[in-house]
Amino acid sequence: MLKAEQQSVQKSFQEARPKTIQAPFGMALNELAKKHENVVGLTADLGKYTDIMPFAAAFPGRYFNVGMAEQNLVAIAAGLAKAGKTPFITTYGVFATRRAYDFVAIACAHSNLNVKIFAAQPGLTTSYGASHQAIEDSALMRAIPGMTVIDPCDASEIMQVVHAAYAIPGTVYVRLQRGNVPIALPEDYRFAVGKAQKIRDGHELGIISTGITTAHALEAAAVLEANGKSTAILHVPTVKPFDHAAVVAFAHSVTELVTVENHIAAGGLATQVAEALFDAGVLLPLRKIGLPDAFIECGSPAYLMDKYNISAAKIAAALS
Repeated sequence: MLKAEQQSVQKSFQEARPKTIQAPFGMALNELAKKHENVVGLTADLGKYTDIMPFAAAFPGRYFNVGMAEQNLVAIAAGLAKAGKTPFITTYGVFATRRAYDFVAIACAHSNLNVKIFAAQPGLTTSYGASHQAIEDSALMRAIPGMTVIDPCDASEIMQVVHAAYAIPGTVYVRLQRGNVPIALPEDYRFAVGKAQKIRDGHELGIISTGITTAHALEAAAVLEANGKSTAILHVPTVKPFDHAAVVAFAHSVTELVTVENHIAAGGLATQVAEALFDAGVLLPLRKIGLPDAFIECGSPAYLMDKYNISAAKIAAALS
């Protein structure tokens, strides 16, 4: 095949790939439930707003709305897990953490129960303000012994994480993007619990990111590369267990290092990266891009991410 024809085929293939997926969590849970009869779904009156409705429509007898009672949501899920079910529960991240924290710790994690928590509106993905913005949830959940904490980047990774969560022993917390979720990761990317993956090569600047900010980092890296700055990206979807070895190896491959996260910098990804480097004796300056130690006001996600410097444009500008 001629080079021009190869490029044409590749372009057509890329254009055919969907740019977004509607309700990736619900779609994946629906497929998972077809294979495993012990999968059940629960929500605290937020089914429509956490994308679990495709599952609810397909399996009404395995779907439970417990009302606006997040502590009951977690406690009921723990009881179902003790009875041999694998409950996938949905609410907003602030309610799963701030409101139901002790129930997650004692009713679920303490007994190593297979409860899978998919928590919507992480960080600045909502316009509802401080009462609904989970800006410290990863730090809280990773502090609970035995927990697995995951922050997927895009729609494709969310769908992979749903299936992976079923197989992970014990209690799992996932930061969930909802609605029409973009696809950003390379097509051949495959999620693996506890593993960070280099998704862009470079030798000068190294960006370590997680969740939605990995998508922003990819956009920023393209701008930086065009301006002559070779930029690598390490995507860290699993907040806990943390891939210390991958972070250390990545740090050795670049001359500058920065973390980017949709979470407060204290206690989040930046803290974990700093701990990994310190423990390994790696002396490399670390720049941190994340949310401040403050409650965030209301506003559109795009406006807030730009204001608080985690948009692609602001990341590129900060690192140019």
